[in-house]
Amino acid sequence: MKSFHHAMPALAFQTVDMLKLTMKFEHYDEPVRQNDKMDKDELLLSLLAENARMPVAELARRLSLSRTTVQARIERLERSKVISGYTLRRSAAAERAQIKGHVLITVKPKSASKTIGELTAMREVRTLHSVSGEVDLIAIVATSSVSALDRVIDRIGDLDGVERTQTSVILDTKVER
Repeated sequence: MKSFHHAMPALAFQTVDMLKLTMKFEHYDEPVRQNDKMDKDELLLSLLAENARMPVAELARRLSLSRTTVQARIERLERSKVISGYTLRRSAAAERAQIKGHVLITVKPKSASKTIGELTAMREVRTLHSVSGEVDLIAIVATSSVSALDRVIDRIGDLDGVERTQTSVILDTKVER
């Protein structure tokens, strides 16, 4: 009887703890259910990123929303600058024809701003990231040939503010969103 009596308070505390845990989960689940608007916006953005020319009627069908609602969402996202514009995306065949590389760049002290400006002016530099770690910048470079890539890497290495570069040629892109 003594062991049963001692077990009861522990069981009661476990039950109370489980109720608290359940209440906590219910509390966190509510905003997710109330946030369907944001979920639909994210899905809309994903569909537009996949194909910015997709007709509004098709977007509406895929989102299970009316055409008017989808059009209003797009206009709201444009006004709020979530969508800042629409851009050209090369075909998969055109992208595969490009020779691309990641160029890791270490910049000399106090040379970052000037170097970033010079890299930005190079049309072959598609993307430029400032990163933490042993290197300062990562440039994604695209050219029409290996020799053109080599020349761009040499031009980057010759910039006054560049201390060192290391390049990896991209063999294949598995996922790009």
